[in-house]
Amino acid sequence: MDEETFVRIMNLLAERYGVQTPTHLENPDPFKILVGTILSHRTRDEMTDLAFDRLFSKYKSVEEIAKAPLNDIIRLIKPVGFYRQKAKRIKEVAKLILERYNGQVPRSREALIELPGVGYKTADIVLSVAYGEPVVAVDTHVDTVSKRLGIAKWNAKYEDTRKSIEDITPLHMRRIVNSILVRFGREICRKPRPRCEICPITAYCEWYKSKRQEEGLNG
Repeated sequence: MDEETFVRIMNLLAERYGVQTPTHLENPDPFKILVGTILSHRTRDEMTDLAFDRLFSKYKSVEEIAKAPLNDIIRLIKPVGFYRQKAKRIKEVAKLILERYNGQVPRSREALIELPGVGYKTADIVLSVAYGEPVVAVDTHVDTVSKRLGIAKWNAKYEDTRKSIEDITPLHMRRIVNSILVRFGREICRKPRPRCEICPITAYCEWYKSKRQEEGLNG
């Protein structure tokens, strides 16, 4: 797929969804974005937002969370999945950011992924949302959509998928790719059962074309 085609797809989807940001990613504070992203792992946005609001209504900064009792963090973020593990990671991350980076979340991808519980996707969300870097964060929805469209190969790993998407995305659009494709993936291009019958971009979808071809051969 070339850049012109992908821009056309993004414009179609942007008309449908707009660019919306969940509460846990709205605050410009890089530490809050980092914590919000950790909270969001395998958790719905509404539960992440609830836990995020509860945590930061009591503890306002990286210093306060680093000093907070672990059991209190556990209690506050209980709406999210794996809340005990996440509470431990959040407290560890806060301490490390204070000790290593003088309380400032690093802008280096390499430094970010050295923090507990921070992988490529979390690092890329921080870089994109907090620091305005032109990177595309690839979660399960972005991964599925990009592979069905034929942008990335089916066996591509995170870094290859990210690079394939970035190669055909203009710099000014990279920060909105995740937001739009996540919403599209949740509503229509679902991983187990895609709703192709209401999809607005089947004309561009390699997976849909191959599926129709198979149905024609077997029909």
